[in-house]
Amino acid sequence: MRLDTGRLYAAAWRWAPKVPGPVLRAGFTVVSDVCWLLRRGGVDQLERNLARALPDASHRELRRTSRAGMRSYMRYFREAFALAGSTPGQIAARVRLTNVEVVQPFLDEGRSLSLALGHMGNWDLAGAWSSATWMPVVTVAERLRPEEVFQEFLSFRTALGMRILALGDDGVFRDLVRAARAGGSVLPLLADRDLTAHGIEVDLFGERTRVAAGPAALAQMAGVPLFAVAVHYERLRGSRRRAAGSPWGLSVTFSEQIAPDESLPRADRVADMTQRWVDFLGASIRERPEDWHMLQKVFVADLDPVRYAATTAEGA
Repeated sequence: MRLDTGRLYAAAWRWAPKVPGPVLRAGFTVVSDVCWLLRRGGVDQLERNLARALPDASHRELRRTSRAGMRSYMRYFREAFALAGSTPGQIAARVRLTNVEVVQPFLDEGRSLSLALGHMGNWDLAGAWSSATWMPVVTVAERLRPEEVFQEFLSFRTALGMRILALGDDGVFRDLVRAARAGGSVLPLLADRDLTAHGIEVDLFGERTRVAAGPAALAQMAGVPLFAVAVHYERLRGSRRRAAGSPWGLSVTFSEQIAPDESLPRADRVADMTQRWVDFLGASIRERPEDWHMLQKVFVADLDPVRYAATTAEGA
């Protein structure tokens, strides 16, 4: 019997907001621990990725971090399914910005921002917060399979106030440039994995990996500033926890501006800017490795060499 994942996701979004928070948290914690124990859902690859971030960690420490990582990953899904039941006040209480003073002057001038994000923390909650209380969000989402699952995620993010463009559709980058040039919005792009011919090979934790050129290319093409963003979970206590209606909030930290190096040839500037936001991302991952939800192959050493060579040849 084939599992209808589209209906499963639709049911989760419909019913999760009605389930008491402690019950929902306990259920998803059980799911994460079972997946971790059975080595399901990419746990082995998660540990291989974390081993790069934590080269001095013992086997026991790595296992402990991967368990915390699976709990963080499932926390993201639990929060996504339940987010529709949150009030604007609860969403506002859950998000805390750090180093926002580096980006605010550009927004005060009416300019847009290109933001490079990794798969860290809960980027949907951060987007919902921005759309409701800060700046409109325009971003790109991977077209998931089956189509029903993608449509559920599309409806979910659109309902939160975000404008979503589907990766792979015609004219996506052109639409991003138009939105950036129009001003008054933030364009956060999940960019820490791109194994297509359009990706850029960079250094992360002393190894080669392939990430998206999008954030830096958008900044260059549209003439908007580029920043990297780290999103981590943080425990809430006291009045903030009561206002949030949750024990978990988010810390959203902005890097310093990643400006193009005018001394470099124009063709090399995107690669240089990409390496610099990856450096920020790497430092952020090492600070809170359990919040890096990278359960897929991302380092070149883990890829099939024949297929990877074909990909790089296609992009040459």
